[in-house]
Amino acid sequence: MTTHPSIEQHPDLAEMRSRFERATSTPRGQAIETLGLLTGLYLAASPWIAGFSGLTTLAVCNLITGVAYALCMGGFGSAYERTHSMAWAACAIGAWTIVSPWVVAGNVDTTRSVVNNIIVGAVALLLGLAMAASAMADRRAGRSRSRGRGGAGM
Repeated sequence: MTTHPSIEQHPDLAEMRSRFERATSTPRGQAIETLGLLTGLYLAASPWIAGFSGLTTLAVCNLITGVAYALCMGGFGSAYERTHSMAWAACAIGAWTIVSPWVVAGNVDTTRSVVNNIIVGAVALLLGLAMAASAMADRRAGRSRSRGRGGAGM
C-alpha cells in the first residue's frame, strides 16, 4: 500500500501562501479590506443611521447583507488564500444592495432608502471589484514568476 503525502506538503503551496500574504500585507490590500469592513458595518446599521428603520423588510435585508458583506471582506486578512474568491460574492452583495429597495416586499422605495442603498451598494460593488482585481493580478504575477523559473507553473 502506498501512501501519498498530504497537500500541505506540496512545494507550490508554500509559495502560494507567501504570495497571498504579500497581497494582504500591501497598503492597498489593507485599505480595501478596512473600507470593505466599514462599508459592511455601515450597511448593517444604515436603516437606523439614515432613518428608515420603520421599513422593516428593507431594514432586515440591509442588516443581513451588511453582516454578510463585512464577513466576506473582513475575512481576507486572516485567510486570504481561502477567501479571495469571496470577492465576487461581495460584488453580488453590492449589486443586490443597489436593487433591493425595489425588490424586497413592501413599499420601501423612499428617497432615503434608495439614495442610501445606491451609494452604499456602489461603494460595496467597487470595493469587491477592487479586491477581485487584486486577487487576479496576484494570480497573474504568480504565474509569470513560475514561468520565469522555468517551471510549468500552471
